[in-house]
Amino acid sequence: MNLTGHQLIGPRESGAASETFAARNPAADEDLSPLFHEAALAEIDEAAKLAAGAFDAFRRISPGVRADFLEAIAEETLALGDELLERAAAETAHPLARCAAERERVLVHTRQFAAWIREGSWTDARIDHGDPERQPLPKPDVRSLLEPVGPVAVFGASNFPIAISVLGTDTVSAFAAGCPVVVKAHPAHPGTSEIAARAVRKAIVRTGMPEGIFSMVHGRSHEVGARLVAHPRIAAAAFTGSLAGGRALFEVANSRPCPIPFYAEMGSVNPVFLLPGALRARAEGIAKGFVGALTAGVGQFCTNPGLVLGMEGEDWSRFRSLAGTGVAAYDPATMLHAGIHGAYAAGIAERLGRSGLELVGQSTAAAGRGEAAAYLFATTQEGLLADPTLYEELFGPVSTLVTCAGPEEFVEVAERLEGSLSASVHGTEEDLAEHRDLVEVLRRKVGRLIFNGYPVGLEICHSIHHGGPYPATTHAHFTSIGTRAIHRFARPVCYQDWPDSLLPPQLQESNPLGILRLVDGERRR
Repeated sequence: MNLTGHQLIGPRESGAASETFAARNPAADEDLSPLFHEAALAEIDEAAKLAAGAFDAFRRISPGVRADFLEAIAEETLALGDELLERAAAETAHPLARCAAERERVLVHTRQFAAWIREGSWTDARIDHGDPERQPLPKPDVRSLLEPVGPVAVFGASNFPIAISVLGTDTVSAFAAGCPVVVKAHPAHPGTSEIAARAVRKAIVRTGMPEGIFSMVHGRSHEVGARLVAHPRIAAAAFTGSLAGGRALFEVANSRPCPIPFYAEMGSVNPVFLLPGALRARAEGIAKGFVGALTAGVGQFCTNPGLVLGMEGEDWSRFRSLAGTGVAAYDPATMLHAGIHGAYAAGIAERLGRSGLELVGQSTAAAGRGEAAAYLFATTQEGLLADPTLYEELFGPVSTLVTCAGPEEFVEVAERLEGSLSASVHGTEEDLAEHRDLVEVLRRKVGRLIFNGYPVGLEICHSIHHGGPYPATTHAHFTSIGTRAIHRFARPVCYQDWPDSLLPPQLQESNPLGILRLVDGERRR
């Protein structure tokens, strides 16, 4: 495919701005062609207005036809073949196998959303029949369902160039809801983004969708993203990235004359609690699994286990030794881009200089340019509570072991946690019963509770929740992965005493779509 580096605005291309930037191969430390154009204000404005102009036509398209469109996206993505994978690998240093796994994830979630909207019950249709004879006042006929909010701005994530980017759940769930999308491509993988965007455009043409429902703009500067979120035609935005970046755009969304929902997933520390029964029975297996989770993808997951807590004793000491040995065996690998590597290197240097932290393991092999070695630090519960920065995410293969004196210290640490995407508990059923207070605190603090497992790796399914209280996300009620993600881009609309023939089909008395509805308080089809 011949990449142009232009903005893709509906059916046309535009390279109006003279300012350009290059993608970079982090492994080879060299620029990649072509040059990509920074989006001009006029191009952002055109993309947002096109999306707004296409909204009414797109929202009226039947769920079955929208499902056909999503399936066409999956087919066009697969038809890209190795070109998509090879460009993603070149721009991120991800192995080809990892890129292929991301593509498979795209196929899974896109087809899931197609099936989900075809079935139709996601709209939460509710009907309360009227009663004109009710005394002292007649009861009106009241019906409601979820309807799309309007054009959505989507920000690609640096660490998932295929699966949380142009083709990610944010884009697909917005399309599924009936919302046009304007993607802000991530500047670390603009070539991958352009290839993926062209697959979406082919699916639009194949299925006869309104041309303005999809655009993609490039930008290395923060101004491009801020202008997109601030645009009056954008109705919602979704972001996966750093706390600083997410918070800045969140402020833009809320400072608009008409604020919009801004759904940011910003990472977390993802604590792991090792209860006595589990350590006693399988310290070696837990240590091996932990090191694997810590170093997977060079630690560049928002679900990386950044804190591990255990109670002092022989079993905990053995785990510490095993984990330190495992970390030492990890060969440094290239990080996604210079910005992430620079932040990681600075964070490690700062931690190495702290007097309250013990270094219990680090990669034996030296890290090369752009590479990250793995590090494992240790402290006590008192040391952790005295240093709140250890509760913050450091993006990369680094974690801190925390020694606690007893169950009450587990609870105290958990109470000090900020919102997190996940928490993992390793133990027996007896352990869980004995540490019920800890589990109750974690239920308030995180979005996903994991038993005898690790947070890295998400099952793409209807039940998954990838979210959590702030600062893990800007809204703990919503997920950025799984079919519930569609609810970010829909809002309830209520129809009172409306003529049946003019109601949305989901609310018509005959239920022509055959969906599950709440009728007079009972679930029925």
